[in-house]
Amino acid sequence: MAKNPLKQLAGETAIYGFSSILARVLNFLFVPIYTRMLTQAQYGVVTEFMAYIAILQVVLVLGLETGCFRFANKEGEDPRKVYSGALLAVTGLNLAFLACMVAFSAPISAALGYAGYRSLIIYVASILFCDSITAILFAKLRQEHKAVKFAVLKTVKILTETGANLVLFFVWPAQPDFTYPIIAIFISCVLCLVLFIPDIMRLKLTWDGQLVKRMLAYSIPLMIAALPGVANDFLDRVLFRYFDTSSEAWRASLGVYQAAVKLAVIMNLFIQMFRYAAEPFFFQRAKDKGSKELYAKVMEYFTAFCGLVLLGVVGYIDIISLFLGKDFRVGIGVVPIMLLSYMILGMLFNVSMWYKLSGKTNMAVWITLAGLIVTAVVNVVFMPRYSYWASAFGHLASYTVMFVMSAALGAKYYPIPYKWGRLGLFFLLMGAALAGMYLIPATGEGVHWVNIGLNTALIAVYAGLSWMILRRRTA
Repeated sequence: MAKNPLKQLAGETAIYGFSSILARVLNFLFVPIYTRMLTQAQYGVVTEFMAYIAILQVVLVLGLETGCFRFANKEGEDPRKVYSGALLAVTGLNLAFLACMVAFSAPISAALGYAGYRSLIIYVASILFCDSITAILFAKLRQEHKAVKFAVLKTVKILTETGANLVLFFVWPAQPDFTYPIIAIFISCVLCLVLFIPDIMRLKLTWDGQLVKRMLAYSIPLMIAALPGVANDFLDRVLFRYFDTSSEAWRASLGVYQAAVKLAVIMNLFIQMFRYAAEPFFFQRAKDKGSKELYAKVMEYFTAFCGLVLLGVVGYIDIISLFLGKDFRVGIGVVPIMLLSYMILGMLFNVSMWYKLSGKTNMAVWITLAGLIVTAVVNVVFMPRYSYWASAFGHLASYTVMFVMSAALGAKYYPIPYKWGRLGLFFLLMGAALAGMYLIPATGEGVHWVNIGLNTALIAVYAGLSWMILRRRTA
């Protein structure tokens, strides 16, 4: 008997989510260490380099993760040749990039204001080299529904990074500095690539130039489209250097902002684990009868659950904020804004599947470019006055603009019967619960236990009413 598609998606989401949960949880658990053993400015430096890694990784993978899903599921194509060609293309590009970074590491580090840290540039380039290659190999595991192997390899990588961090911060005799988190990531990425060597050998690499050309024609627009999306997450980190309210303390402001954003990690975590399972799922169900109705139902469950996550973090923010060092808690107010931003981003992933399924990937460029423009304008105009508050609202404005554009274009070119009224009800319930949380006056100092109890009741009401909406049949 065929599996229930929603149950299959939920099951794979849970397995993929294990490694994602572990990574995010351990990353979250290191926040107290980073915000207590590093200064605000040092944590800001780590954040800046992580932004460079995130943006460059999109370019260096060339959009071929999604391209592999598209062509490996295409009739008449050999999946082995698809992944082999993608792997060779990505490896060649990254070898050239790594060579350039090694050759020019000294002037690049000096230009960024980190003269004497040329090794940091080499570490970052090496991380990108390893991660870009393993991204294709992890995509292959997702395509083959090898969720358990995917999770095991991700877990090994995560635990290696964790162990390296612990050794560097607590065993290494030197004073902790901003290089330690980057070095830990480098060690874990190298090990992950080594563990994939048997898979690479079994793939028996072959080059089909015509196939790779067609894949790149499909994938590069996705890569270009993904750049503004990643910039929406990380461009603000780069702009702190130039536009923050205090040019002298921009690294400190960036460190405070990043620490606050880390508290919104739960929402981003769910979106990531959902995306791992949902992207191949959507492609493989595209030709099924009733697939569009299924996609619409997925959106409803996704939105309702995201609302629950948002309310859970905001309702227990008094407790969650204790994970941050005292110097970093000043930025806690941006957490609800970032949670809502990430929720809209997740909904955007759902509605943006129309251009991937229909092959109109060139449309993605214009949608995400509009989002990038919004992000840049909000940060450039408002960051000099409002610092990281401008960054948080920039995320929300950008994701909202992209969501509206994608939904409108999808309705024209690949209509999916989303029930916008029902989706609006989830937002209405969420807004009412948030209003209740903020209207209840705080009692005393520190953790407000009475408020937490009332917040728990509001969350339970939201969950119950949302479940009733989801279970209600509509014509």
